[in-house]
Amino acid sequence: QVQLVESGGGLVQAGDSLRLSCAASGRTSANYHMGWFRQAPGMEREFVAAITRSGTSTNFADSVKGRFTISRDNARNTVYLQMNSLKPEDTAVYYCAAGPLYSRSTANYVYWGQGTQVTVSS
Repeated sequence: QVQLVESGGGLVQAGDSLRLSCAASGRTSANYHMGWFRQAPGMEREFVAAITRSGTSTNFADSVKGRFTISRDNARNTVYLQMNSLKPEDTAVYYCAAGPLYSRSTANYVYWGQGTQVTVSS
């Protein structure tokens, strides 16, 4: 079992930056590929970014490419999502997830956090 807890969300203005953190406990998160997803009201949960167990490969949704970065510190069992140049359309609840596959699909992630709200005002 892996427990995931996100933090770092908040209310910001367009153009601002935020860094989300996802702290893992239980089995070490280094055993899993990690992903960030988001869900806006009335919308399906969508892929944002993923990172391999070692951190050597990353993948991003087209909508955030060039603005967001994902990283991990396996010694701290923590994954980060650095979000720059935020836009109102980035407003959503952001979730981190852990799974055995390096994937853009929610179906391939086994463990999920409770989410953190990010609101970007125009």
